[in-house]
Amino acid sequence: MNRNSESVISVKNLTQRYGTGRVIYSDLSFEVPKGRILGLLGKNGTGKTTTINILMGYLRPQKGECRIFGENITGLSPATRARIALLIEGHVQYSFMTIGQIERFYSSFYPKWNRDAYYELMAKLHVSPGQKISSMSCGQRSQVALGLILAQNADLLVLDDFSLGLDPGYRRLFIDYLREFAKAEEKTVFMTSHIIQDLERLIDDCIMLDYGKILTQMPVDELLRDFSRYTLPTDAPVEKFTESGLFINPGKIKNELEFYTFKPLDEVRSQLSTLGVDVSGLERREMSLEDAFIGLTGKY
Repeated sequence: MNRNSESVISVKNLTQRYGTGRVIYSDLSFEVPKGRILGLLGKNGTGKTTTINILMGYLRPQKGECRIFGENITGLSPATRARIALLIEGHVQYSFMTIGQIERFYSSFYPKWNRDAYYELMAKLHVSPGQKISSMSCGQRSQVALGLILAQNADLLVLDDFSLGLDPGYRRLFIDYLREFAKAEEKTVFMTSHIIQDLERLIDDCIMLDYGKILTQMPVDELLRDFSRYTLPTDAPVEKFTESGLFINPGKIKNELEFYTFKPLDEVRSQLSTLGVDVSGLERREMSLEDAFIGLTGKY
């Protein structure tokens, strides 16, 4: 993460629990630099939406400090709140309105309203201003909600599981449009998701959450460059690699070992040889962001 950039969101030592029971996370710290698209990625139940609720002031942090545009989230000024666009639910409530009516309705609340951003996305959906939202598919309604978020022309877009209800085509449409819009308009985007497939095309940086902690926090291109998946034919039991603690989430199917690591190839070979394992069949496999996510969080 580029620490030299101005941070739009700053979270330091955030700790949150469910009542007095399970810790959601402890001492969570991260920055969202200005002009970057950051994805907070994690399986269901790892605290992604909780983080959004804390940042937006719906939950008070039990420990730690959160700032947006330099202001503590417990006392954001109206001027700073006006710089933030939030999407928690992906559907439009006023389904009795038309595409045009809902745009005019929302525009009255936002002084910096950018109607072009909304109608450009609607044009990509091939819907007309007179079409009723109630006649649209679930995916199209979600796109209307996303279009209304973009049109607010906020400096920070906060999107919580934006892809819920979107089929692959609509998801790809919005991802491509959002990236182009955010970069052209120099917006900062903080988003959460547990659906990783398409985010490799969208996000600049990622934070991968496990239950109670951050597993990694880095630019996506660096993650895919430095984090590797290896396979190796071997008769050695998987416990040999699990107990050594040298590699991440090792597993075996029949006689093929699979594991992940940030270690370079020479070091991987050396450490396997130290375990007395034949490395002649070792192969480094290409990875997607989803592969990296599974490698870090585990398959189950």
